[in-house]
Amino acid sequence: MRNSIQRFFGLGDEVKRENPEEGAGHSEEVRLLPITAIVPNPFQPRTIFSEETIDELARTIQTHGMLQPIIVRERENNYELIAGERRWRAAQKLEWSEVPSIVKEFNDAQTASLALIENLQREELTVIEEARAYEQLIHWHKLTQESLAQRLGKGQSTIANKLRLLSLPEEVQTALLQRDISERHARTLIRLKDESLQIQLLRAIIDHSLSVKETEAYAERWLENTEKPEEKKRTKKQHFPKDLRIAMNTIRQSLEMVEKSGMQVERQEEELDDYYQFTIRIPKK
Repeated sequence: MRNSIQRFFGLGDEVKRENPEEGAGHSEEVRLLPITAIVPNPFQPRTIFSEETIDELARTIQTHGMLQPIIVRERENNYELIAGERRWRAAQKLEWSEVPSIVKEFNDAQTASLALIENLQREELTVIEEARAYEQLIHWHKLTQESLAQRLGKGQSTIANKLRLLSLPEEVQTALLQRDISERHARTLIRLKDESLQIQLLRAIIDHSLSVKETEAYAERWLENTEKPEEKKRTKKQHFPKDLRIAMNTIRQSLEMVEKSGMQVERQEEELDDYYQFTIRIPKK
């Protein structure tokens, strides 16, 4: 699956997931490069590295060795990481003087894409790092949201929802980056549109540990209070057919019964121009 995605982005089978010397037909040279001659990838989407995770990886490498070389490219008087920054950081912790490496000739677009894809496949990125990765891939490869979704095997709505997070103020994006709030919190903030209100509610979420439901309730009240008089008038005149109201209430009641049974249900209601949309997620564990 990983190699097929790499081919979609014009990377072929450039990165081998195991030591090339162990695979039939893999003739790439593994070189021991001075660890001090290697610099981080400027296109690395991950901005926060868990020291605890790096320590665990270092212990594994110390026991079993580095089975998979890092990938680098030559840049002026040093080597720039393409893939394997966690392994490189772990080797630094072990105070290695050299690290097994494969030197590739990649341009900026290939380097950025490979770094992004490697991290997206691990599913360890924060949602804001993931959104920025999608934005970069769209930029580098001149893609639409739909074509990017097809190449990554994801739904177009998933890509669109992640990209909407980039419209939020920097303070909200930082909170997402630090995992102070969840994606569902952030998507509720988007509804407010006014940046000052978004930041105000963000601080309330953090200061008072508001749940998603509590955040949605706050947002609803604030939206009602900030609507223009003509908007309020139009909203009051709007009504749903009786059958639709019954259907919506039935869905809500069913979800409440599931929640009362002890299961955690993630749900979101959206009123769109032509239809009313329920998004429901029930964790498997």
